[in-house]
Amino acid sequence: MQAGTATAAPEKADTAQALSVSAKAAAIRANNIKSAQANATSAARSLQLGAGEKLVARDVIKDANGTVHTRYERTYDGLPVLGGDLVTHVAKGGKLKGVDKATDAKIAVASTTPKVKAAAAARKVIFALKGKPVLAFETVKTGTKKDGTPSRLHTVTDANSGKKLYEFDEIETGTGSSMYSGEVPLSTTKGGSGFELTDGERGGHKTYDLKGGQSGTGTLFTDADDKWGNGKADDAQTAAADAAYGAAMTWDFYKSELGRNGIAGDGKAAYSRVHYGKAYVNAFWDDSCFCMTYGDGIGNTHPLTAIDVAGHEMSHGLTAATANLEYAGESGGLNEATSDIFGTAVEFFAKNKEDVGDYLIGEKIDINGDGSPLRYMDKPSKDGQSLDYWDEKAGDVDVHYSSGIANHFFYLLAEGSGAKEINGVKYDSPTKDGSKVTGIGQEKAYKIWYKALSTYMTSTTDYKAAREATLKAAGDLYGADGVEAKTVAAAWTGVNVK
Repeated sequence: MQAGTATAAPEKADTAQALSVSAKAAAIRANNIKSAQANATSAARSLQLGAGEKLVARDVIKDANGTVHTRYERTYDGLPVLGGDLVTHVAKGGKLKGVDKATDAKIAVASTTPKVKAAAAARKVIFALKGKPVLAFETVKTGTKKDGTPSRLHTVTDANSGKKLYEFDEIETGTGSSMYSGEVPLSTTKGGSGFELTDGERGGHKTYDLKGGQSGTGTLFTDADDKWGNGKADDAQTAAADAAYGAAMTWDFYKSELGRNGIAGDGKAAYSRVHYGKAYVNAFWDDSCFCMTYGDGIGNTHPLTAIDVAGHEMSHGLTAATANLEYAGESGGLNEATSDIFGTAVEFFAKNKEDVGDYLIGEKIDINGDGSPLRYMDKPSKDGQSLDYWDEKAGDVDVHYSSGIANHFFYLLAEGSGAKEINGVKYDSPTKDGSKVTGIGQEKAYKIWYKALSTYMTSTTDYKAAREATLKAAGDLYGADGVEAKTVAAAWTGVNVK
């Protein structure tokens, strides 16, 4: 791999204009959310929610036809309701077209006074993710996993019996290739004594050096001549160049292809940390810092900083800002698949000659030691663990493997079934029932997935609900009776989601 070169931010006027447009979009979004919150009481009334329930507006998306999709969290007697989120869909004239709820259960408990004593750091909540809502405690334990990944383990216990109800880790992980983007352009900012790896064109994204540490922000990368890295792992700037480039490509993909102004839609950038730990073979997104972190891989020679990895990690942030799919069970598989889907889409979007677009996850990093990818989208089971098709036990499988169902669906939707070659890679995608699926192209496929994620999915969406969400999305974008919607149905049937 060759060194990553850089270009300083063009003209101050151009950057200022870009920031002005970004700020305007963020202001419009903030105003829409404020307006939705002002109408939250009437919205709760129209949905016939109980007297103790209140809505908290979290996001608003307006379609070209005037339909407004408003995402709400819910409280009950002032307590947050886990699994109480919902999305309302209101037509231009003000008529409620429909609502998607994380739960259809009535939010009510006999009492908000617990019968068991809470742990010191616990918060009282209403747990509605599964079955009948109950009063519960949520505790968060921080630590580090055996491989060095930080952990923020959420545990929910029944406040009346002490029984554990649910558990998930807030830190969302993923892996991919590294140091294969070749010579890349970087937008940097001129400082007092040189240049900083701060992208003023894309919300101010910064790239930091942890220098083997596992906490804090680290040190912002700076350089005297605006030439970053040498294409090899022995130069700390090389991983930084890859991370900054991947973040830029992901930002541009969101804006150009999805019409989204940054991860949270508010024009604000995340930041990246590279050189995490020692020989750490992973990368992760942390929503609490709104940041991405990359290890240096086996022997500290394979930083996990490729284009699709950046797209994968930033898309965990996108999911958190939209449907907020719970990172466990089937919703966890959909969460991971969303990151694989958009990470793959970003790789194709970048059109990088050194790391061409493909439907392989982690094909450059050689984690398995035999040159094989980490995951395959055309036939996920080729990795030996991922699921090709849905069955009733899918929710019990690790989210990185149950994600195979949605990854397979996406490949079928975009490219279709059977044998083919794309960018020099051969694929052969089967279907559960032997049916033939003709793809509609990747662009339509990822736009359908994004529409479903941002306007119809909720925290508890499972595979059956994902089918319905993508059918609605395809109908909105291309017509309910169009070939796109019919192919969505056929692709889901192909992975046994009916």
